[in-house]
Amino acid sequence: MPYDILDVNLASQGKSCIQWADSMMPVLCLIRDRFSKEKPLKGMRIAACLHVTSETANLMRTLKEGGAEVRLCASNPLSTQDEVAASLVSNYGIDVFAIRGEDKETYYKHIYSVLEMNPHLTLDDGADLVSTVHSKKSALARNIIGGTEETTTGVIRLRSIAKEGTLKYPIIAVNDANTKHLFDNRYGTGQSTIDGILRATNVLLAGSFFVVCGYGWCGKGIAMRAKGMGAKVIVCEVEPLRALEAAMDGYLVMPLLEAASLGDIFVTSTGDRDVICKEHFKRMKNGAMVANAGHFNVEINIDDLKELSVKINKVRKNIQEFVLEDNRRINLISEGRLVNLASAEGHPSRVMDMSFANQALCCEYLSKNGKGLKREVYKVPENIDKQVSELKLKSMGIKIDKLTEKQKEYLSSWRIGT
Repeated sequence: MPYDILDVNLASQGKSCIQWADSMMPVLCLIRDRFSKEKPLKGMRIAACLHVTSETANLMRTLKEGGAEVRLCASNPLSTQDEVAASLVSNYGIDVFAIRGEDKETYYKHIYSVLEMNPHLTLDDGADLVSTVHSKKSALARNIIGGTEETTTGVIRLRSIAKEGTLKYPIIAVNDANTKHLFDNRYGTGQSTIDGILRATNVLLAGSFFVVCGYGWCGKGIAMRAKGMGAKVIVCEVEPLRALEAAMDGYLVMPLLEAASLGDIFVTSTGDRDVICKEHFKRMKNGAMVANAGHFNVEINIDDLKELSVKINKVRKNIQEFVLEDNRRINLISEGRLVNLASAEGHPSRVMDMSFANQALCCEYLSKNGKGLKREVYKVPENIDKQVSELKLKSMGIKIDKLTEKQKEYLSSWRIGT
């Protein structure tokens, strides 16, 4: 079988990690059990560009149990867990092309390797796989039934392609499922971002000024967790409604140029480029720490930081210290890449359970219905979102009320008034 990983001998360590994660992903386990019996993906070739983590491994296992042939590459050069990649190859017979720390050339070589299978479905996390199909491998699109996209950044890119009228096959925006963004983005990103910063720096958050750039669902989660650790949180936004929400949630809200001189720790989570750049670095205090929780390493303008610096030191495993001309030091965490995956282990398994349950069920939906869909970006079907939430509640031992027939009638009719 074809693969390109760091070391296949890491497989036993990786298998333990995969099994540990699996024990906390009950919804995906239920779907896998059904898939193993029904084989709804039989004959499907699925190309996946996702973070190669223990949670992703369990999604890949589920798709294979459903009858699919699966290939996986990394969606970020620093997010691969090499031991997990080894286990997928050795223990589960899944083709993996991912090495932690791979350079840009290798990163795209791995994407091409995954696409060599001539897929029927694509799973993406940031839209690099789909973008490659559209820009370099457009002939493959003829056989692609549909795809899914996991992240806010990726959905933004794909909606841009769709707006131009050049999207070559239908995509389901898994990121927009309520059981994804309300939980994965908020609780997953919130916790794992703080985890990554703490592992990289061992800094005390209590009493520090913690600047969050962007107050979408990810930013909300990061701000909430930083506040819980005792930090004084500042939110910087460009959308009036989100800025107002942040203010009502009890945070300081101000332009980033003002926050730049106050912040001890800065985290970007916007999905856009050049959020923190030269004008902000010039105002930062000595010892300021800068991290990114957005998908790509474009939110922090690293070239600007290099231009301002006279020296760059590696002071800890995941920290580069940039010494400026006036001897101020600015610390860049995880090379400006996803801090929660580059410096920690990504989202907790319990929350990824819902996100990857959505992925698996959307693959099943596309295999049955994809050929009849227009070339647009779609929301996750409502019944899938509801099914995932019901299964998650069941796995947690939580029961809820049900509407009576009279209540259903009242909600569906305009005739019944006061």
